[in-house]
Amino acid sequence: MSEVRPLRIGVLALQGGVVEHIAMLRQLGAEPVEVRLPEHLEGLDGIILPGGESTTIGKLMVEFGLLDPLRSRLQAGMPAYGTCAGMILLANDLGASKQPELGVMDIRVRRNAFGSQLDSFEQDLEVAGLDGPMFHAVFIRAPIIERLGGGVEPLALLENGTPVAARQGRLLVSAFHPELGDDPRIHQLFLEMCAATVAA
Repeated sequence: MSEVRPLRIGVLALQGGVVEHIAMLRQLGAEPVEVRLPEHLEGLDGIILPGGESTTIGKLMVEFGLLDPLRSRLQAGMPAYGTCAGMILLANDLGASKQPELGVMDIRVRRNAFGSQLDSFEQDLEVAGLDGPMFHAVFIRAPIIERLGGGVEPLALLENGTPVAARQGRLLVSAFHPELGDDPRIHQLFLEMCAATVAA
């Protein structure tokens, strides 16, 4: 019987919280791949777009010729998980903000919705699709989702009803940083999405 290969999950490695996502993927038995150039997209089962500075990441994606090839892969059905800046890059509506983006998920996102780095906070959230206790979420200069398009499912809400995690088909986003804690459940959810795509 042939051995099941580990899922090959790219982590966009141009800027931001790359190392933490790689560690979480390794913990869960996946094979992380650092993505900096278009050729690094070959053979991936999914990709994570980490937190960082979304404008900088977007400009570097253009500079390295990665923006259009990655958008094409996502439009063709490759699963993606965007955290914080990654959520901004996946959104198709950034309001008045202008920056390079992938624009593949039908959400409107507002950057730095809670203020500066000093306004970072942590909160326990109910996250749809996760068994067990509430998820301890870390928000750092976090965006929020201001509008959910058709077919977008909110997965976690703040107390005021603002969505801070959502899913649209094979796309998953969160305004918070699960890679900064020791709870792997959201990464596990993403890997299950990738495995289902491979199986299909």
